[in-house]
Amino acid sequence: MSSSIPSKMKAWIYNEYGGVEVLKFASDVAVPEVKEDQVLIKVVAAALNPVDFKRRLGKFKTIDSPPPTVPGYDVAGVVVKVGSQVKGLKEGDEAASLPLAIETAYEGLERAGFSTGKSILVLGGAGGVGTHVIQLAKQVFGASKIAATASTGKLEFLKSLGVDLAIDYTKVKFEDLPEKFDVVYDAVGEGDRAVKAVKEGSSVVYIAGGATPPGFFFVLTSNGEILKKLIPFLESGKVKPVLDPEGLFPFKKVNEAFAYLETNRATGKVVIFSINP
Repeated sequence: MSSSIPSKMKAWIYNEYGGVEVLKFASDVAVPEVKEDQVLIKVVAAALNPVDFKRRLGKFKTIDSPPPTVPGYDVAGVVVKVGSQVKGLKEGDEAASLPLAIETAYEGLERAGFSTGKSILVLGGAGGVGTHVIQLAKQVFGASKIAATASTGKLEFLKSLGVDLAIDYTKVKFEDLPEKFDVVYDAVGEGDRAVKAVKEGSSVVYIAGGATPPGFFFVLTSNGEILKKLIPFLESGKVKPVLDPEGLFPFKKVNEAFAYLETNRATGKVVIFSINP
């Protein structure tokens, strides 16, 4: 299979930081060289995450490699080349589009010390990370109670994921509720408000915006072990990826997919398909 790998590929790329308008389609982007500890994947579909557009806006420029950049982290496709030091993958294997959101959800819960019998409030429960936090808290960690915020039309959806208390953030200030929680997982950047909803001595997990003590902000450190732990829950269907029915875009409309993601109205994941029809 390696012998048939082309030298050029189709991709969306940006040469400078900025809004959706800096994204350009190109048909002559160099196919990446595979290092000894890497694999090359022929992408069939991809999922977008908020970190993708924040990266394009230059929010991580101090730690990021400079443009030109082909955005994206999550892909589904076929392994076509394997580095000499890679173990556990071979040419012909499929790769999945789930990792970034579900690993972020899991690692945040783990770092917060979440465990059986504890309660949790998820801010932004209908988003890509939030939907996984809810499912993992219930199915994997054994939460005693799950509360989550969303807009009016998504409250029943939250309940279908296992939420006990669905909070309409357009009508209710979650920080004013008399009940406090063992962990607050802030997936939307509520800052000072989030710490008002957590029990004394407990934790707030931040993945967006600034962290207010006793909360903490973390950057995902993935090594694949989390996914191995979660395989039984994924294969049994106890934990499922949630795809936004309005958020499925063909490859030629990647810019429109980003524009939709940046409205912050997506339910679950925004997905790019038909990359290599």
